[in-house]
Amino acid sequence: MRYVRTSSLKRLFSFGRHSFDGDFPKACAFNEENNTSADAACPTTQTPRRPTWKCFSFQEIFHATNGFRSENMVGRGGYAEVYRGILDDGQAIAVKMLTKATDDERKEKEFLTEIGTLGHVCHPNVTSLLGCCIENGLYLIFQFSSKGSVASILHDEKSPIMDWETRYKITVGTAKGLYYLHKTCPRRIIHRDIKASNILLSEEYEPQISDFGLAKWLPSQWTHHSIVPIEGTFGHLAPEYFMHGVVDEKTDVFAFGVFCLELISGKKPVDNSHQALHSWAKPLLSKGVIEEVVDPRLEGTFDSTQLYKLAFAASLCIRASSIWRPAMSEILEIILGGEVDKEKWKMPEEEEEFWGFEDLECECDSSFSTRSS
Repeated sequence: MRYVRTSSLKRLFSFGRHSFDGDFPKACAFNEENNTSADAACPTTQTPRRPTWKCFSFQEIFHATNGFRSENMVGRGGYAEVYRGILDDGQAIAVKMLTKATDDERKEKEFLTEIGTLGHVCHPNVTSLLGCCIENGLYLIFQFSSKGSVASILHDEKSPIMDWETRYKITVGTAKGLYYLHKTCPRRIIHRDIKASNILLSEEYEPQISDFGLAKWLPSQWTHHSIVPIEGTFGHLAPEYFMHGVVDEKTDVFAFGVFCLELISGKKPVDNSHQALHSWAKPLLSKGVIEEVVDPRLEGTFDSTQLYKLAFAASLCIRASSIWRPAMSEILEIILGGEVDKEKWKMPEEEEEFWGFEDLECECDSSFSTRSS
């Protein structure tokens, strides 16, 4: 593969991987007793430590996956297959393999981007990279997420109904992971593909943001990226990105809002009639009939206060204008803080729904490169 350069990969392994103490950065640590947040000016610098990931040999991962047998395959995407494996020390791993049939150079670059991005990331709500292999192809090795993805559980008719406590835990953990990527990670990272199939779950149902193939580093002095072609997943694309290629933190915020609605409602981001979930939910949330958005399979078993906060946060995230969407720190204040100040988020009437973009995401234009959900 043209893009595989041993010297480049060695430089990636020279990056210090940053530790993360606790499950939430000091700059935005919430005190649930008095419902206040810590001073935003509190330092967030963390002491770097030596990398804990390594370059695996092909023999190691071939043996771990029992020769990449089909029964060990746990996922397949547009350009990669994922296999479950067991290392000699008993550790369960997931091996992401660039498929042999792939000859698209852009996809190879995405694969290497994922290595470079994850080399800067260390957080309990972001997937943990154990290493890579560049023999006989290109492979990424992760800790194995035993419960699979949120999508595989939430939308699998054969799986037990996901209870409210689990849905709330997943939403909060994902929000914390995004806050880390946007604000306290050594690099300012925009994920660009937040969706239920990219949120993996540990044995304890702790969410972990995965699949950084579309991720972008955003230098601190830049306000946004302008990207062509448009890539992502229908139903999750923010209007300013879909229409103009503008990417910043608010791109992920919009997708998080859709993800939040997906957990609340149990519905997929785009239904069989090609209606987007956010366009269906928006008028119901505006009318305040939140119960009509809730997954009927829950049979009314949910925490009303938590539901109200998640629904309100989601309604802010899916606003058409990125200016009026909250940052992830503000989303966490809404979800984990005290009484919600709705007046703070009241939007001028002339600003509401001026994009008229709801139906655009369901039209397949050949100029857009999209991923299936």
